[in-house]
Amino acid sequence: MVSTEKLAAAETAWLSFSVNGRAVDVSVPGTRRLSRVLRDDLGLTGTKVGCDAGDCGACTVLLNGEAVCACLVAAGQAAGCEITTVEGLASRSPLQGRLQQSFLAHGAAQCGACTPGMLVAATALLEKNSSPNEAEVSDAIGGVLCRCTGYRKIVHAIMGAGEKVADKVSPAAGVAVGARLVRLDGTKKVAGTEIFGADETPAGTLGVRVIRSPHHRASFQFGDLDQFVAAHPGIVLVLTARDVPGTDCYGVIPRFADQPVFAHGEARFRGEAVAAVVGETDALEALNPAKFPVRWEELPALKTIEDALAADAPRIHAHREQNVLVRGRVVCGEVEKALAEADFVAEGEYETGFVEHAYIEPEAGFARRVGDAIEIQACTQSPYMDRADIAKILGIAPENVRIIPSAVGGGFGSKLDLSVQPFVALAAWKLGRPVRMVYSRTESIMSTTKRHPARMRLRAAATREGKLTALDFSADFNTGAYSSWGPTVAGRVPVHASGPYVVPNYRALTRAVHTNIVPSGAFRGFGVPQAAIAQEQLYDELAERVGIDPLEFRILNALENQNATVTGQVLGEGVGIRSCFEALRPRWKSARAEAAAFNTESSGPLRRGVGVAGMWYGCGNTSLPNPSTIRIGLKHDGRIALHQGAVDIGQGSNTIVTQICADAMLVPVAQFDLVSGDTAISPDCGKTSASRQTFVTGKAAHVAASKLRSAILKMAGAGECATIEFGEGAVIVTENEKRTVLSLSHLPIDEHGYVITCEATFDPPTSPLDENGQGSPYAVFGFGAHLAELEVDMELGTVRVIQITAAHDVGRAINPTLIEGQIEGGVAQGLGMALMEEFFPGKGENLHDYLIPTVGDVPEVESILIEYPSPIGPFGAKGIGEQSVIPTAPAILNAIYDAAGVRIRRVPATPDRVRAAILAGQKLSQDQNQNQRRRTGVSVLHEATGGARG
Repeated sequence: MVSTEKLAAAETAWLSFSVNGRAVDVSVPGTRRLSRVLRDDLGLTGTKVGCDAGDCGACTVLLNGEAVCACLVAAGQAAGCEITTVEGLASRSPLQGRLQQSFLAHGAAQCGACTPGMLVAATALLEKNSSPNEAEVSDAIGGVLCRCTGYRKIVHAIMGAGEKVADKVSPAAGVAVGARLVRLDGTKKVAGTEIFGADETPAGTLGVRVIRSPHHRASFQFGDLDQFVAAHPGIVLVLTARDVPGTDCYGVIPRFADQPVFAHGEARFRGEAVAAVVGETDALEALNPAKFPVRWEELPALKTIEDALAADAPRIHAHREQNVLVRGRVVCGEVEKALAEADFVAEGEYETGFVEHAYIEPEAGFARRVGDAIEIQACTQSPYMDRADIAKILGIAPENVRIIPSAVGGGFGSKLDLSVQPFVALAAWKLGRPVRMVYSRTESIMSTTKRHPARMRLRAAATREGKLTALDFSADFNTGAYSSWGPTVAGRVPVHASGPYVVPNYRALTRAVHTNIVPSGAFRGFGVPQAAIAQEQLYDELAERVGIDPLEFRILNALENQNATVTGQVLGEGVGIRSCFEALRPRWKSARAEAAAFNTESSGPLRRGVGVAGMWYGCGNTSLPNPSTIRIGLKHDGRIALHQGAVDIGQGSNTIVTQICADAMLVPVAQFDLVSGDTAISPDCGKTSASRQTFVTGKAAHVAASKLRSAILKMAGAGECATIEFGEGAVIVTENEKRTVLSLSHLPIDEHGYVITCEATFDPPTSPLDENGQGSPYAVFGFGAHLAELEVDMELGTVRVIQITAAHDVGRAINPTLIEGQIEGGVAQGLGMALMEEFFPGKGENLHDYLIPTVGDVPEVESILIEYPSPIGPFGAKGIGEQSVIPTAPAILNAIYDAAGVRIRRVPATPDRVRAAILAGQKLSQDQNQNQRRRTGVSVLHEATGGARG
């Protein structure tokens, strides 16, 4: 039998082609993917790999001037061809330099994972058509997926590539906040030089391949693992639960931690890890997981909430009765009494499914042992949380774990949980060699967290005048096999399920329920988008019963500064929801008139509708400590080091926090050097989630920068009104025409290596919730309202969204371009949730079966920024990341009702569901008409016979 090594050698050949204008010869198998040759053999990691199936387009390169997916091209097919990657675009022609600058100016690069593919696809278009229209641009980039931007800024950047882009000018001292500053980390993203989780591989690195359960629930036994290793050259080690030296139990919320690195005898969900094979890359690629020595016995699985709550259901975790992880509760007033006495009541049941995060960058990273310490470089949203759990797993002190966050190609909540980290850490710790792992797209979808499916029941009441009097809300959330962020979802939703309205009588009860399904976790909104789908549709029904315009109903009931929320909290200042609704009024009136005119004139199957929905969202943790710490230091050369530990996953924290720092110090942004969130060198800025970084870390940065400014002025003997300028190795302080030059080169440095170091920690003021959920869960809320205009094909059930108008109270728009990008990206995800996205465990574990919006699905988005400053946030700022997704889906669902006259109570509103609802509505209407005719006939007969009874 020919060995693997001989077979590989036999397939290897010298191939020649041109790459970025340079002749290249490589000795590789002709069947190797071109994407791998570019990345692994030539080191051109700007070409990203998101799926290895041609679904995402992240690996798009030019092959003889045509855009192709490099993952679908064999290296042998490219022989003799001219290949251009993102690294070669700028030198290809002046046009490409302008294209990259246009991407920066328009804010078209967010996380940056799709950016190389977008730029290359755009180049193929622009070289043939230098002035494309929007349809031509959309067609050109239609094969490249983006999960962050909502595509609009990408389209505008490509269309504007022929225009002269103004030179980048850093804002002067004191005017950074509010400026449309180009993303500080943007140049690396558009040049293809940003380092993501899969983009670095230390010399001598081994790989990891995880063996996962193919069943939703199964017991298992291993065969002879030592014999397996001996029989497979290149395989070095197999890891199982017995190899975990510390505590084999982790979780993002320590009190609820319940997940092992490897299952112990029984796998609780399809995709759960039971073992990890460590070895050389070629050996791992040749490995057939079906031949791994493990014997499975499939067991009955609890797949649904109903299954798990059944009286005879086995417990997934022995200590959790009824398979309930946790309950949430907020109650005020007398709900039942208010419902009984109400003039109008509406009620309904609503259901949402699993939603996949579908970030373009799959999870990746590497680990290496350094003496008695471990270093992990990986994509993560929460480096210090990773540090704590890895220390626990390895049984070492947290200080001996170093987490180096790479650039993150989208996260949206799922990269808060551990993924590759424990596997690479265990292997590197045991072997003393660097170990790397990159999830395949199937592995990513199969094993990582999802948005919680929800089953919700609501009753709402109002007076004849339209004032809300009561809401009764109950919901069960499918939290999957392990806790992840289930407690947060169950706790946050009851606070928010009222919506941003005055509801004097309120009851919200929730449960997070365990099932034998992949864990549900954090996903942009922590359950609030699901609740909004129910609450905002029900409020529309209630408004209709009262006979009041849906927008005016919301304005009538909107919270104001002096109103108590359903938890009894009076915010006092910064409540801008009424202004958000009022900002929609002009478009609401005109859009409804246009839709009515279209429907009157249309003789075909198309009907147009308009819908509206509101939202609110508490920034940060719910009634829990939530601190961020910022360190800022004055260096010998006069520059300022900003230790910015708030991981930037595309939302822009690197830029936003620097803008806040600059204006707090009254110095230019250009004076700052960013220091990453590496746990060895930067303090803990907390996790990047819950729309907290602009507010919490931004506030810490404001305080730290103010302290550094005061320290410099004190050193110069100047007052607070003095100005600060910087020279080479010097600080110049001017006060009342007196100029003091502080030479820094001879001054001593502190333990951090700076002339002056200042740190500040900010933890938002909140209070615990009592047994009825009363208290102050958040220091700051963001508010917003979306208006959706769409078209329904009554015969096909298809829905086309025409435009979204989005008004958001952001407190203070630190960087309007980045805020618009967050809104547009949130709209795209909300549209996907409303119309197409649903993950079915065990099916569709790829990006051609699991559908996310493409550029052709996302409409124009008009963003209206409302500034009701928060008295606590930095310069009044609030968050925006979660807020933007929440009202989109319910606005779309309300617009579907306006167009088609049917309520979609289970999302997504796929064409089959919409069409079924239309048919059911038509049958109901026919039945009602027949009954009416029968009643009319009986009445006529009764009158003719003088009311005689038979």
